[in-house]
Amino acid sequence: MNIYVRNLNYNLREDELGQLFGEFGEVSSVKIIKDKITGRAKGFGFIEMPDDNAASEAINKINGTDVKGRPIQVEKAQPPKPRD
Repeated sequence: MNIYVRNLNYNLREDELGQLFGEFGEVSSVKIIKDKITGRAKGFGFIEMPDDNAASEAINKINGTDVKGRPIQVEKAQPPKPRD
């Protein structure tokens, strides 16, 4: 399952985010989205977990929790909308 996470602390590292979700099962990838010009985190990212049950549990338990001073929002990622 691909998971969308927003309201991340700008100083949070990918390995820290991976460890948080790793408490619920295997994490296959973590990507915090960064600005192409400045390299600064944009405050959101994606986590992939191969086990849908573990991913659902992680979403339910982590959503709304405080991570480095910010209440993160976690949900199942939606496919990208087509662009014109």
